[in-house]
Amino acid sequence: MPQVRNFLRYWLPPGLWMLLIFGASADTHSAEHSSRILEPLLRWLLPGLSADQLGLAVLLARKLAHGIEYAVLALLLWRALRKPAAADPRPWDWSMAGRTLLFVALYAASDEWHQHLVPTRQGAVSDVLLDILGGLAGLFVAWLIVRWQQRRASSPGKLSLT
Repeated sequence: MPQVRNFLRYWLPPGLWMLLIFGASADTHSAEHSSRILEPLLRWLLPGLSADQLGLAVLLARKLAHGIEYAVLALLLWRALRKPAAADPRPWDWSMAGRTLLFVALYAASDEWHQHLVPTRQGAVSDVLLDILGGLAGLFVAWLIVRWQQRRASSPGKLSLT
């Protein structure tokens, strides 16, 4: 039973997130479809934008979403590999970060290949690079978490709740 619990706790979240990313690669999340939501929202938030500025804002929002979805994926994968415990004293593991980033890069490439196969989408190497940058951002957050945990564990005046 512990193996099932470990799978559900650590590997199910990144698996579900990857399914969400895969689903977002379908036609329903193409620029044409997502712009129907983003454009009115941006017009409401920033009513003074010209048509060109609005187009650029939609593009930037879509690219930012790329980076964020892969930052979350990197965090979830890093967590699954590390299997952290409360007040985890282990130091940062660069090889684990490298494996996480490699997986993010491979998944980003496969996602762009999937988009290449969807008639209304197109795959782009630049999006893979953007996704990798998102993965790096997620790993930076993970690194900050590890540092925070280490500082908390080594602080002399730490209160204990146990």
